[in-house]
Amino acid sequence: MSARTAPIARQRRHTLAFLEEIRSVSPVFLSADVDMTRVTGHRAAMLAQGRRYSLVTYVLHAAARVVHEHPEANSALVGRLRPRVVRSASAHGKLTLDKTLDGQRIVLTAVLPDLQRASLDEIQQLVDQYRALDPAVAAQFAPVRALHKLPRALGRLAFRSAARSASRRTSVFGTFAVTSLGHGVVDDFYSVGGTTVTLGVGRCTDRPVVRGGQIQGAPVLRLSLTFDHRVIDGAEAADVLGDLVARLEEFSEPQQPVTPLPAEERAQG
Repeated sequence: MSARTAPIARQRRHTLAFLEEIRSVSPVFLSADVDMTRVTGHRAAMLAQGRRYSLVTYVLHAAARVVHEHPEANSALVGRLRPRVVRSASAHGKLTLDKTLDGQRIVLTAVLPDLQRASLDEIQQLVDQYRALDPAVAAQFAPVRALHKLPRALGRLAFRSAARSASRRTSVFGTFAVTSLGHGVVDDFYSVGGTTVTLGVGRCTDRPVVRGGQIQGAPVLRLSLTFDHRVIDGAEAADVLGDLVARLEEFSEPQQPVTPLPAEERAQG
């Protein structure tokens, strides 16, 4: 039986434009295991109060504060003929979203602004909002739908124009990226998000750890960090990853008023 061929789905044109744009990135890959005992304990306590937080929300919360403390990692390289580094005063997190548009499964992104000042609850509200949006009608995804309607060459040009603009780049890429496949069986993976720092979140599962010379079980998250070597070097990236691991492992947040979830949503955990 001969193979069948089909054109690339129009709904994926934004992904192809993105992949073409990031070819100039010089990625280097780091990873670490994170003991999530404190995070999962806080998560369970909040669930008992009627508020559900995703693990990605904790990563966004911690990462925004870490990259804000490391301005070199919260920067971007712009310009091809005369490249320069642009540093952002705020930490804007880009989050990947698994969506279906016109029957085609695609990846979309949401840029969550000023996360270094946002509470865990505020970040979760943003995550929930974007996860619930219908990409076929939501205003937030109108630029993507417009790109799909353009001829491929014009679509690539439009994306490139936004991505290479110092003033518009942040709205497209954010200043750091978080992408997760931890809902399934993926332990770890490495992604290039178009930012100087991209975090890959694997699954959090019980693994053996050594405490006080004794082997114990603990919830461990596999976390990867991809950095653009054109902007920062390995030592700086390792410091960012180390600080992020420390923030998650030593997690604490002042108790804040929360809005209870309906009982059926609370039961989903």
